[in-house]
Parts: sequence; structure tokens; C-alpha cells
Amino acid sequence: MDPDRFEELVEEAVADLPPEFAERLDNVDVEVEAAPPRDLLSKMGLLGRGTLLGLYHGIPQTKRTHRYGAVLPDRIVIYRKPVLAAAAERRGKGQTLEDAVRDAVRQTVLHEIGHHFGLSEADLRQCED
Repeated sequence: MDPDRFEELVEEAVADLPPEFAERLDNVDVEVEAAPPRDLLSKMGLLGRGTLLGLYHGIPQTKRTHRYGAVLPDRIVIYRKPVLAAAAERRGKGQTLEDAVRDAVRQTVLHEIGHHFGLSEADLRQCED
């Protein structure tokens, strides 16, 4: 998939957030990178044994205090190559690759936004099941 089209799907996923989530996003940017850096995967213990589709960098809303302010935006990074690979692997019968990628992007964006709202990996796994 063309990188520009992938970015459009990420923008679409953010634009299509339910209003109750979209209205609560605060000081966060969503970006696309080709793949997670090797040193990041190593630091996270994923090198050679896992994949990283996205990553939230920042201070979750539940951890912000009255001192929070005048800070750079939090970042959500969606990693294109791993998401494309995961979408191809999970593609359902009769589903186009673009639809599979759209679903994987949406799920990844929602997962990372969950971290922005203060949800843990365990919380998110429970929601995704």
C-alpha cells in the first residue's frame, strides 16, 4: 500500500472517532512512521519475538496534574510496515487488503488513544476481547 494512502487511513481513523472520545483528546498528535526503530524494539523486549504496531509517548490524562501545561503534545506513532503485515496476516475471507488495513489501523489508533486516556495494556486487552 502506498504510504500516502496509509496516512489517509490513519487520518480517517482519527476523524471517525466516536464524539465522546474525539472531544476528550487533549494535546496529542497522531503520526505515522515506517517501522519502529530497532533499539526501541530491543528496549521493549520485542526484538525477534514480537511486533509493535503503535506507541503512545506522553503523559496519560489520568496522570496529569494542575502543573500540566506548556508542554509539547503527546505523540501517538502508528508504524506502517508492521500494521500492513498484521493486516495481511489477519485478512478475512472476501475482505480486500485495504479493508483489512483500515480495520488494523482503526484498532491500533483506538488502542493507543486508550493509553492517552490512561488505560493499561491489561485494560485494553480486556476491552479488545
